[in-house]
Amino acid sequence: MPANHDLDQLCANTIRMLAADGVQQAKSGHPGMPMGMADVAYVLWTRHLRYNPRDPQWPNRDRFVLSAGHGSMLLYSLLHLSGYDLPLEELKRFRQLGSKTPGHPEYGVTPGVECTTGPLGQGFSNAVGMALGAKIMAEKFNAPGRALIDHYVYAICGDGDLMEGVSAEAASLAGHLGLGNIVFIYDDNSITIEGKTELAFSEDVAARFEAYGWHTLRVDGHDMAAVDEAITAGKQETARPTLILAKTHIGMGSPNKQDTHGVHGEPLGEEELAATREALGWPAEPRFYIPDEVREVFAARQAELLPVYESWRQVAQGLGTQDAALAAEWEAMWSRTVPSDVAGTLAAAVGDEKDATRNHGGKAIQAASAAVPALYGGSADLAPSTKTLIKGAESIGRGSFGGRNLHFGIREHAMGAMLNGMALYGAFIAYGSTFLVFSDYMRPAIRVAAISKIPLICVFTHDSIFVGEDGPTHEPIEQIPSLRVIPNVTVLRPADGPETAAAWAIALQRTGGPTALCLTRQALPPLPPPNDPQDLMRGAYVLSDCEGEPELIVIGTGSETHLALQTAELLKAEGIAARSVSMPSCEVFDAQDEAYRQSVLPATCTARVAVEAAAPMGWARYVGCDGLVIGMDTFGESAPYKDLGEHFGFTVEKVLARVKQWWAQR
Repeated sequence: MPANHDLDQLCANTIRMLAADGVQQAKSGHPGMPMGMADVAYVLWTRHLRYNPRDPQWPNRDRFVLSAGHGSMLLYSLLHLSGYDLPLEELKRFRQLGSKTPGHPEYGVTPGVECTTGPLGQGFSNAVGMALGAKIMAEKFNAPGRALIDHYVYAICGDGDLMEGVSAEAASLAGHLGLGNIVFIYDDNSITIEGKTELAFSEDVAARFEAYGWHTLRVDGHDMAAVDEAITAGKQETARPTLILAKTHIGMGSPNKQDTHGVHGEPLGEEELAATREALGWPAEPRFYIPDEVREVFAARQAELLPVYESWRQVAQGLGTQDAALAAEWEAMWSRTVPSDVAGTLAAAVGDEKDATRNHGGKAIQAASAAVPALYGGSADLAPSTKTLIKGAESIGRGSFGGRNLHFGIREHAMGAMLNGMALYGAFIAYGSTFLVFSDYMRPAIRVAAISKIPLICVFTHDSIFVGEDGPTHEPIEQIPSLRVIPNVTVLRPADGPETAAAWAIALQRTGGPTALCLTRQALPPLPPPNDPQDLMRGAYVLSDCEGEPELIVIGTGSETHLALQTAELLKAEGIAARSVSMPSCEVFDAQDEAYRQSVLPATCTARVAVEAAAPMGWARYVGCDGLVIGMDTFGESAPYKDLGEHFGFTVEKVLARVKQWWAQR
């Protein structure tokens, strides 16, 4: 499209004023970044970004991530102008209840929004994950004359993104891998909420990214021709990711607030908004004004991209003729197909021998990877311990994207966010693993996955004090309940091989949010199988029962399930009608119908005990206020795990004694 400087400026000013009007009408928001980045965003969206608003999930579209999500009105303005299903009325409802224009971009709420970008640095890292996903798909499905995947991943990031540690981890790995399909633009405006960035940020960002292995460019963010050239140069650099440092003026066009922190996170105010309109030559009325010439520019870009989209469709349709098996795999990956009988397949592969559940999980992964083409994953440098390597598959490494094993290095922060990005890319069921105690490093990504309904699978091993000799820093106490309190997270803590196989089946079939598999380091004996094998998929089930109605129920989870079983058996021998229950997942159990839940935990039996070597929070909902929870209210110790069981009261003898004492006092 030939440049028309007056028209280009009109388009950029339209984006500026839509953002300013939206924030002013909402009486809250961040006008400064959209106003400052309007020139850059306009050039990117009208001269480089490939998209189709009629097919927002087009696999070969360019991905655009607004990592500086507080500037969401920039994205909403672009989506509206570019023809997405985002009417102008929705821009007028910015930040209002039930609108498609929330304060930060939310995946699944607004058409065209690729990921939820509230916490700074998460979007940056999601975009790196998307770029990795694109490299894997291109390596697998492209061939001479068949470019099914050849798009770019673009992102706009700010000072806050680059200060957060998660982006440093992701940038380091992106540089190592040589993700040359990345073009990120840094809004270098020198302003944060508190004032000038020099208050706390004085590093040479370009030098840092060059040390990571990135290609860096500097540009005046208001010189559209220079921005265009820089993006073009970034696309031409195929061996390294590109960071364009765009020097901009926050609040560009505001006579009195430009280049001040006052324009970062609050409306301009009516007086300053009027002054800005005058300074930009903008009509005082109506608000949310879009000149016809501007609409024509964006409509022309849509028309320009349509043949690109149609040409790709022809290539994609030809895959079935060229290679039917590869076409089937393409479809299986994009649909994230999981066989309906996956639970039986995994159960047969895992078996019921005495072993650590991390080892059972390793067997499940081997069977799952054979049955589910979309399954890709790895660890934060812990695969030998977490047992998460897909055997027989290659590793993905620098410039090599043909494998299925991902190596994140010691970067849990980035691992979680990048896996979210891979899942959002659309063709992957992605898993990542580390020790449970380090799930804290992944918590922000898990929370975003829960909000966004991303099917992230987290494999957390070494799940209790029975880690042993590594001591309290490596022994999780509060992590399990802290994961359970995050809405829309399913936590599974299996107790033997069949439960582990079922847990993996649940995780693979879950499409609406993240799943945490908490697995043991130590070996556990097999449990008696339930009467109905399907009960393994229901979150909790009766392990052993008594004659007639139970007087007392002992609930166990994970490695403590065996203590619950043995305790109940000993109580029965003493004439107490005791039932033992295995509860690998509170969330899965809570989702069952009332009849099933009552069959496991009948309301008629109020004497209940829960045993878990973790902080006791949350168990009162199952045992009642007067129930007994045998858990941990201190950190662990460094010692062999059997000694720790004795010391902290997790032996059959000590659990039985606690239960009998409590029973006698009722």
